[in-house]
Amino acid sequence: MLHDSQKLSMNPEFMQDQYNHKTIEPNAQQYWADNKSFQVSEDTNKEKFYCLSMFPYPSGKLHMGHVRNYTIGDVISRFQRMQGKNVLQPMGWDAFGLPAENAAIKHNVPPAQWTDENIADMRVQLNQMGLAYDWTRELATCKPDYYRWEQWFFTKLYEKGLVYRKKSTVNWDPVDQTVLANEQVVDGRGWRSGALVEQKEISQWFLKITAYADELIDEVKKLQGWPQRVRTMQVNWVGRSEGVEIKFEVEADFQTLEVFTTRPDTLMGVTYLAVAAQHPLALSVAENNAELAAFIQACKHTKVSEADMATIEKKGYPTGIMAIHPLTGERVPVWVANFVLMSYGSGAVMSVPAHDQRDWEFSKLYGLEIKQVIRPSNQNTVDTATAAFTDKGILINSGEFNGQNSYDAFDTIAEKLAIQKKGNKTINYRLRDWGVSRQRYWGCPIPIIHCDDCGPVAVPEKDLPVKLPEQVVFDETGGSPIKQMPEFYETTCPSCGKAARRETDTFDTFFESSWYYARYTCADNDDGMLDERANYWLPVDQYIGGIEHAVLHLLYSRFFHKLMRDEGLVESDEPYKNLLTQGMVLADTYYRDNEKGGKDWINPQDVKTKTDDKGRVIEAISTLDGKTVISAGMSKMSKSKNNGVDPKYLIEKYGADTLRLFSIFAAPPNQSMEWSDSGVEGAQRFIKRLWRLATQNINNHIRTDTDNLSDSLRALRRKIHQTLQKVTDDMGERFAFNTAIAANMELLNELSKLHDKSDAAQAVLKEGIETIVLMLSPIIPHMGHELWIKLGHQKAIIDEAWPKVDTQALVQNNIEMIVQVNGKVRGKIQVNVNADDESIKILAQNNENVQRFIENTTIRKIIVVKGRLVNIVAN
Repeated sequence: MLHDSQKLSMNPEFMQDQYNHKTIEPNAQQYWADNKSFQVSEDTNKEKFYCLSMFPYPSGKLHMGHVRNYTIGDVISRFQRMQGKNVLQPMGWDAFGLPAENAAIKHNVPPAQWTDENIADMRVQLNQMGLAYDWTRELATCKPDYYRWEQWFFTKLYEKGLVYRKKSTVNWDPVDQTVLANEQVVDGRGWRSGALVEQKEISQWFLKITAYADELIDEVKKLQGWPQRVRTMQVNWVGRSEGVEIKFEVEADFQTLEVFTTRPDTLMGVTYLAVAAQHPLALSVAENNAELAAFIQACKHTKVSEADMATIEKKGYPTGIMAIHPLTGERVPVWVANFVLMSYGSGAVMSVPAHDQRDWEFSKLYGLEIKQVIRPSNQNTVDTATAAFTDKGILINSGEFNGQNSYDAFDTIAEKLAIQKKGNKTINYRLRDWGVSRQRYWGCPIPIIHCDDCGPVAVPEKDLPVKLPEQVVFDETGGSPIKQMPEFYETTCPSCGKAARRETDTFDTFFESSWYYARYTCADNDDGMLDERANYWLPVDQYIGGIEHAVLHLLYSRFFHKLMRDEGLVESDEPYKNLLTQGMVLADTYYRDNEKGGKDWINPQDVKTKTDDKGRVIEAISTLDGKTVISAGMSKMSKSKNNGVDPKYLIEKYGADTLRLFSIFAAPPNQSMEWSDSGVEGAQRFIKRLWRLATQNINNHIRTDTDNLSDSLRALRRKIHQTLQKVTDDMGERFAFNTAIAANMELLNELSKLHDKSDAAQAVLKEGIETIVLMLSPIIPHMGHELWIKLGHQKAIIDEAWPKVDTQALVQNNIEMIVQVNGKVRGKIQVNVNADDESIKILAQNNENVQRFIENTTIRKIIVVKGRLVNIVAN
């Protein structure tokens, strides 16, 4: 049913040629809300399509990255709906995390209140964008009805032995008072606080993601709808490698050091061992060695991500302890090195300077021996005094293994170590178990009770959820308030009934975002984490998000899905069938150097520029004070560089459809787009042109008689269906929305040139206008909704099917051929597609303009290139 206001808009008295987004867009949004247009349920008679964009953190304001991401998802969803599919597109909020906590401290309000207010504001903004969300499935990860089920699931994993607690060396942010992942450490500092990160050993809860390492690698091959780059990143992050675990006996009372290597062929070239600063051997020696203790203390501020290990300045300190080479019996010094991480492997590595560049750099720095044991297979010589030779080759200086190639030596050296019980072949993984504990307040409480007699005990299901207190006050330290709230942490043991203490750590927020996609399918279920509806909708057919989530979020999400499968909650193996990683939004960036040696960033809206003939900025002046500013080129829109634009302002000024159109026309979705004010204005001009042409033809109700069209009208109708064919492919197969829009712009230009007022011409024009409106309705849905009504349709366009290509219209009876005289174009002719060469030659010679160039000449030859051209050779 149409609204009264929309019925009114069909009355010619109320029709206006002017496009007014301020009335059109609210009308369309109200219609969708009143008619529950986007609410869906399971329908086995339809092909399902689950489209999901990564949910936002509720910061309170949309930014252009949100606009682009969610517009892409919405265009896909609306297009698939027009294909007759049962489309689910939900939205929710990734609501736990440090930003809310920090904002709460800054504004002196509880994080829950701050978060709820932001959610309400952002929901309004998303609706203003015209996004086709089923809001009945909305969820917020900070609500007990959501996190109670991850608490329940955690207790199930605990029962299975897939959860454990141990002391672990972690990245500790002394300001935010929390553990940081390696990826959250930037230049040795916390990514939010900027504080120097320390290495600290504390008790942590872990999930055994390593138990699924092989499956996480092997099933990447199923992800054919993912970008190859992301698939490779997933495999590399798990990092399965075949190698040998080798035992080095250690002098004094330290028993053995175990190391893993993928290059046992270089074992005879080991000249020192290196251990992490937190290794028990290093800590033991440091008890009686002040200099070593100082070195270990300094390492607490070392960059700790694995990527950083390759670039940091190599530093070490000798322990004075010697190890025994397992095959030669030679004494090998043990060093403490800042490039060895306790969290990877055993925290000890064997070092072969001649064949590993990192080890070579370290040995050069400290004057350690470099012993070459591999030569190139091609008889070339290498000088390991100038750089490590890292390729495989032929063994030398390796005793009984001399002359073997590296591949054979891998097996023979491994066999000898195994016989002597000093090593064995094994598979190692770069991946480490997932530490899920965070020492912050605003997160899901970990459902564990600590009892002095019983140890850690899972909270019984009947006592879930463990609710996070929401009315809290932060003290001056900024630490977690629940650690200071006896009313929260004092409890009794579920097993023995004695006084006990509730866990005060909360889950890593990746925990919540690892399964939200599944909860959307049955968000109203109060009796279980998931139900049978999950198997109808899953896996997600199209997932959309930034490349920055290519590793951790997607890996944890895949892991969680397999855990849920093994618990019997879902049947599929993978959560996301297809993945689209959208590009960033870039904008001009300007700054001034300040007195502190930093930069003051100037908003581009406040800068007037002059450019050269190639569009390069040659002068930039602040419109606020008339002083010069410096252009830093294009960079990602961000608060820190003050180069963002406010979508709310743009929607108010231009309308959501204009913003949607520009955001996906400016670049293909998987590439970064450059912000352009003129581009936004151009998008609005196109919308207004379409509006004018359509509203000028509202009373045109003539339908096309395809049997009685002139050649020119037949060609125009062919153009309509060629465009439809291209746009269908662009939008459905390749997500090439920018070229789909360009094709519609081209078609609109052709339709605008039609001044023929005959019934046949008006019928073709009406068909063309309606086809454009239908094709663009997923992109500019508000205008599509209004125009469809004005064009005389009773059914709302949201319920219309995608138009079908008329294959007969694509058939060309005539083609245009170029006519050349002595190689120069002199005319064009229309030729029947079945015409023979003689007929074509006659038409070419009879062309009026061609005759001017061949009269009074002798025609020597006429060459016909079928379907393309005719060349007349004359003199």
